[in-house]
Amino acid sequence: MMAKFASVTATASLLTLLVLTILWGAQGFAQTTPPEQAPAAALAAQAPAAQQPATPTPAAQQPDTGQEPADEISASRRKKPRDYKNWNFNVGAGANVDSGSTRIWVRGGGPVGAAGVARNANKYLGLRADVVFADLPLRDSTQELAQATGARNYAYAVTLNPIINLPVTQLYSGYFIFGGGFFHRAGSLSGSTAVPGSACNAFWSWWGACVNSNAFIPLSGNFVDSSLNQWGYDVGGGVARKMPSGVEIYVEYRLMHGAASNITTDFRPITIGFRW
Repeated sequence: MMAKFASVTATASLLTLLVLTILWGAQGFAQTTPPEQAPAAALAAQAPAAQQPATPTPAAQQPDTGQEPADEISASRRKKPRDYKNWNFNVGAGANVDSGSTRIWVRGGGPVGAAGVARNANKYLGLRADVVFADLPLRDSTQELAQATGARNYAYAVTLNPIINLPVTQLYSGYFIFGGGFFHRAGSLSGSTAVPGSACNAFWSWWGACVNSNAFIPLSGNFVDSSLNQWGYDVGGGVARKMPSGVEIYVEYRLMHGAASNITTDFRPITIGFRW
C-alpha cells in the first residue's frame, strides 16, 4: 500500500513539474514576443520621419527668399546716372575790347570768333581747349604813323584751360577758366611810304619790324608785313542759360595776353554762343 502511494505521489510530482515547466515556457515565449514586434513598431514610428523631407517646402524655397536682399543690394550698388556730360562743345562770336599796350595802336570793336571743347572730370571740374580769332584793326593815327593807306591786322590763340563749373540752378550756371596758350599775331600794311633804314619808332617796334635792329627799319621791304609768335595766358568766365532743348546759351568775357621779345599782344574778346 505504501509502495502504491509512493508511486502515485511520484507521478503527481512529475506531472506538477511538467505543468510548471510548460507554464514557465509559455510565460517566457509570451515575454519574448514584444521584442520581435519592436522593429515593426519602430518602422511605424519612423515612417513620419521618413516623410519629413517631402514636407519642408518652405526650406526648399529659402533660396528664392534669400535672393531678394541680394537683388536689393545689387540694385543699390548700380551706378547712378551722371548729372554732367563727359564732353562739352562751344562756339561763339562777338567783339574785341582793346587792352594793354595794344590799345595804343588798335581800336576796339573788331569781330571775334571762338570754338572749344571741354572734357569734364565731374560736374565741377574739367579741361577746355579753345581756338580764338580776333580782328585787331589799326587806328587811323597808327596808319598815319606807319605812312600807310591801309592795313590788315589780326591775332589768333590756341589755349588749354582748366574750367570750374558752378551750377546755380537747373537753368543757370557759371564758369571760370584760366590757363595758357600759343598766340600768333600777323598783319600787313598797304601803300606805306616809309623809307627802309629810317629810324624806328614805337609802332615799328610793336609791329615787329625792329626786332633785329632797334634803331633802324630793315632795308628789305618785309617790314610792311608782320608775323609774331608768342606765348601767353588767358583768364575769364561766363554765364550760361539752359534751353528746353538742352543746349545752353552763354556769354563769355576773357582777357588774353601774349608776349615775346618785349612785344605784347592784348585783347579782350566778349563772345555770345552756344554750348552743348
